[in-house]
Amino acid sequence: MPEPTKKDETSNGQPEESVAPDSNGAPPLPEISLEISPPPDDDNAADTSPSPTPQAEDVNSIKKLSVELPHDSIPVTAKGRKDSVWSLGEGQAPDDLDKLIDTPPLSTLLIERPQSSTVPVGGDISFVAKVEAKDLLRKPAIKWFKGKWMDLASKTGKHLQLKETFDRFTKIHTFEMHIIKAKDNYAGNYRCEVTYKDKFDSCSFDLEIKEVETGSQNIDIRSAFKRSSEGQEDAGELDFSGLLKHREPKQQEDGPDVDVWEILKKARPDEYEKIAFTYGITDLRGLLKRMKKIPKEEKKSEAFAKKLDPAYQVDKGGKIRLVVDLADPTVELKWYKNGQEIRPTPKYIFEHKGTQRIMVINNCSINDDAAYSVSAGEDKCTTELFVKELPVKIVKGIEAVKTTVNERIELECEVSEEGAQVKWMKNGVEVPTGVRSRYRVKCEGTKHYLVIDDASREDTGTYSIMATGGTTEAHVQVDLKPLKVYQDLQDITVMLGQPIKLHCEIFPGNVPGRWYRNGQLIQPNDHINIIHRNKVHRLEIEAGSLHDSGDYTFVPEGYTQSLSARVHIIDPPQVHLESLNFPDNTVTIVAGNKLRLEIPISGEPAPRVVWMKGERVILESGHRVRAETYGDQTSMTIEVTEREDSGNYKIVLQNEAGEATASIRIKVVDIPDPPEAPLVPVVGGDWCSMTWDPPKYDGSSPILGYFVERKKKQSSRWMRLNFDLIKETSFEPKKMIEGVPYEVRIFAVNAIGVSKPSEPSKAFTPLAVTSEPTMLVVDDVTDDTVTVKWRPPETIGAAGLDGYLVEYCIEGTNDWVISNTEKTEKTKYTITGLTPGSKILVRVKALNAAGASNPRTLQHSILVKEVIEPPKIRVPRHLKQTYTRRVGEAVNLVVPFLGKPRPKVTWLKEGKPIEPSHVNIRNTDCDSIIFIRKAERSHSGKYELTVQVENHVDTAILDIQIVDLPGPPHSVNIEEVWGGNVALIWTPPKDNGNAPIIGYTIQKADKKTMEWYTCIEHYHRTCITITELVVGNEYFFRIFSENMCGLSEKATQTKKSALIVKEGSQMKVPEYSDHDFKEAPKFTQPLINTFAVAGYNATLNCSVRANPRPKVIWMKNKMIILDDPRYRMFSNQGVCTLEIRKPSPYDGGLYTCKAINDLGEAQVECKLEVKGGFTFFELMKRGVPLHLIDKYMNETKIVEQEK
Repeated sequence: MPEPTKKDETSNGQPEESVAPDSNGAPPLPEISLEISPPPDDDNAADTSPSPTPQAEDVNSIKKLSVELPHDSIPVTAKGRKDSVWSLGEGQAPDDLDKLIDTPPLSTLLIERPQSSTVPVGGDISFVAKVEAKDLLRKPAIKWFKGKWMDLASKTGKHLQLKETFDRFTKIHTFEMHIIKAKDNYAGNYRCEVTYKDKFDSCSFDLEIKEVETGSQNIDIRSAFKRSSEGQEDAGELDFSGLLKHREPKQQEDGPDVDVWEILKKARPDEYEKIAFTYGITDLRGLLKRMKKIPKEEKKSEAFAKKLDPAYQVDKGGKIRLVVDLADPTVELKWYKNGQEIRPTPKYIFEHKGTQRIMVINNCSINDDAAYSVSAGEDKCTTELFVKELPVKIVKGIEAVKTTVNERIELECEVSEEGAQVKWMKNGVEVPTGVRSRYRVKCEGTKHYLVIDDASREDTGTYSIMATGGTTEAHVQVDLKPLKVYQDLQDITVMLGQPIKLHCEIFPGNVPGRWYRNGQLIQPNDHINIIHRNKVHRLEIEAGSLHDSGDYTFVPEGYTQSLSARVHIIDPPQVHLESLNFPDNTVTIVAGNKLRLEIPISGEPAPRVVWMKGERVILESGHRVRAETYGDQTSMTIEVTEREDSGNYKIVLQNEAGEATASIRIKVVDIPDPPEAPLVPVVGGDWCSMTWDPPKYDGSSPILGYFVERKKKQSSRWMRLNFDLIKETSFEPKKMIEGVPYEVRIFAVNAIGVSKPSEPSKAFTPLAVTSEPTMLVVDDVTDDTVTVKWRPPETIGAAGLDGYLVEYCIEGTNDWVISNTEKTEKTKYTITGLTPGSKILVRVKALNAAGASNPRTLQHSILVKEVIEPPKIRVPRHLKQTYTRRVGEAVNLVVPFLGKPRPKVTWLKEGKPIEPSHVNIRNTDCDSIIFIRKAERSHSGKYELTVQVENHVDTAILDIQIVDLPGPPHSVNIEEVWGGNVALIWTPPKDNGNAPIIGYTIQKADKKTMEWYTCIEHYHRTCITITELVVGNEYFFRIFSENMCGLSEKATQTKKSALIVKEGSQMKVPEYSDHDFKEAPKFTQPLINTFAVAGYNATLNCSVRANPRPKVIWMKNKMIILDDPRYRMFSNQGVCTLEIRKPSPYDGGLYTCKAINDLGEAQVECKLEVKGGFTFFELMKRGVPLHLIDKYMNETKIVEQEK
């Protein structure tokens, strides 16, 4: 059987236990139910709603809030109740209860978030959220929610208050939510959301309501279920939580102590209302809920074996069977409905089946929704029957209507049931259907109509009809009848002071209308005339003013259509410069001050103003110079005037009526620019002469004079030299210290002030010339030169000595010729270009910053004719013996000699001329230098130097010895082994390194470890006996040769080993001849002709087989490649590689790889061609010699000609 549900209040205000709608069709009130698991006692185990709910699956589950809301709106009876304002809605959905609430992300707006809290029932609590507003331009928007969707902004009242404050000092918004007298159903999850433009932040928090449990014996039922006094805020509120609160026992009024609970327990349910009225209990609904919580003592019935269920539910029009099982079938049974006995009728049918007694109710209607009981003797059982009425559905919705004024409107809707109660709404408000209402409602079967006989524009809106099973709506549009416009208003433009005429023609012609200007109604007066003749409507204004400009509208009475036009009053622009009161419109201002020019202007519409200086437009957005226009005036502002601001400024005004221009001259006066740095052309011992040019800019004021200052260069203190202005541009400072550097500077003065100082002049020093040079003598004479020398002057002075000037003249003349165009610092000079056989006089002057001294002249003339001096070679002491150097070291020998005229120098090596490519020789007048960059052994030998002057000859011989490390000894043999001794013998090395062998180094190694140990060093003989060898060990020996350069790179090792055995126990080992693996070099893989790209590395590869290991030599064009960083040579396991780094066409040619050992030699060749040429400049940058560059360029031209 279906479970019973709670009934809503009926129209008379009395509560009934039913959720079905009453007879007038009003929907039930929303019901709030509270579940608490586990219950603290038996009284709280039952649900607060009469309808039973399933038990919680988890005894530790949290509080759950659920709200049962119907689809329809809240009935009228509930609109006035205060508790409907504070409907908090549902919390988390059941599906979300098991989900963990994620921690909100880091706040971007909230700096303080509301925190979860607990409050007892009836207590107050506040939640605070704070937002920092430093970076916000306006207040952020905040919303408070309960659960997922319920916005609490519309629920404020006596239980909920929202507050907002702003602290101007800390720039923090504070949002508060206050809950007053909290109830059980306020518990749940809340959310605070803050939004600002594209930023968003939210925070969730929980509110838990604690209950104070008390027993029923401590509760005064009459005070617990009394409503609040009428007229107060709580009037009409049913406080369900009153039973959960702990109330202190109150002093009752005098009278008999009545236990109302006992009376209610013994009474029938239909008597509850009477008992409540008798004892002053007004909260009947709370009383009924409390009664259901009271555990009932099951009294075993003697007449019934099975009683009726507590409640039954049936659909409207359906059938239901009420069954009881009797313990005594003979007992007489009676059925009652609301206390009235039921007689058998076709609607009520009674059946008997054994001990069962059945009452069948057919075609159930709303009237059958009642309390039923059955009595068997003194026993009685009761039940309630709930008839569920099916919702009325919309079968055919209403349609949209569009009509005109005074027409009839009929809206039609069809529902699923005849006689159903519906409600017509307009824009969400119920349509009045009284006697005086313009709306008529009629019903024909399942069709319902809403009729409007004489429609007006106010009837436009959205109409809807509401039934219990749905709603439908449509839009009704009522417009005016169409208006015909024969001639519309036209936009006009009128000069200021001219008449204004607006004209239009409409149909029908008898329609009056109103004229509006900018939305304001126009009334006729002496200035304005309004004319209406049939279809013509005219508006005339005698003289148009600026006030008459705007949008004009003609609105026919009764029509939404209107006619509009724009009247534009224009006035030519004008600039009123007379208000400035400046002569010739010239404004003079001192630089650095602020200038603001405000000039009145006029014109309609407001003219566009442009300030210009020359071709440059002054903008409003300028920083230092800007132009601004405000209404009837324009201004130009220069924050800090500068000299560049001087000039003519032009103001241009433009609007529709014309254009006007005006000019203003601004003169900025300033201190003059500093003059250029002064010049000091003449300097004396304690004075100087200085000149300067006037400043380029005089500050727009004439220069009055100048101030002169000077200072020592090392000082920072300037001293003014004149106190009266100097009118000229020259001056002679005096009284200066000789030898001290000075600087001078200039100030220019005009009427405004003194300029900044000029740049200091170049430092100058007051100086005096030196005395004449001393001891002038002739040092040397040739056929065309004369060399003289002298001593410095005795007195030099503070200016020092910069150099000397040498002059000469032919004897008998006074034409002195300067020999040295540049001063010489040496005290010796050679005069060249002289005529042989002539006689000259020579003089010398000392020079310094102050000028030239008095000359020193030779007393006698000089005959230009050279004297022959025989040559003489002065060999240095270290070259008189053999000069020794190691291979790779540089050789640089300087051999001085004497002789006049310049001797002829020749070098010979072993009687043959020296190749310039091998040895570099440089000769001067007094010495000869021989230079070898990297010495080789081939450079050793005797070098002969010959110096010749005419028939006089002198020679010297230099012995140069280039030494290198020696080779190893030729062969090492074990001559004899006895006891712990081994006798070795060897032959000297074939290559002694071009130096005598000074000794040998002998080493030994055990055959097991082959670790070498030195036995003796610097041994001079070619045989030796090695002693103290370990018996039982087998030894190998090797020997290094040594000369003055050091030990040889390799050592010669004995082929056989020496076994040290005890005497008499040595076994004779048969001798075997070793196979000779030696062979001459042989190339197994030759070189291959290769093409390379210029700038990319190229490699040449070949392989050779030889024993012993051969020496590999690479050649280019038959020239050996040695120590060239552009080439890298590798040899590994017989594979020979030549790498050419970033080759150029110069690197192309014939390359040869040559392998040499003691048994012979072999070579292979290939051609390398490098593609991509270089210019002459690129080859020079790479350091290629000039003769090779010339050869390469010629070869390139030949190749191009052949192509």
